[in-house]
Amino acid sequence: MDCIATRDISHCTCSCTSCDKRGSCCQCVIYHRGKGEIPGCFFSPEGEASYDRSLAHFLRDQTL
Repeated sequence: MDCIATRDISHCTCSCTSCDKRGSCCQCVIYHRGKGEIPGCFFSPEGEASYDRSLAHFLRDQTL
């Protein structure tokens, strides 16, 4: 997969505005995958706001 080199926050739903990967999907996915986490954009707005990017939290968030 080729990564788009430009940042575009118009589609980014992550509320962590201080993150240097915000708006750069490939970098975000690589970062969270390396930590065993799920990127914030996969969560509901309420789930994303918790900043808990764990798989367990993701599964709870999806069953609400």
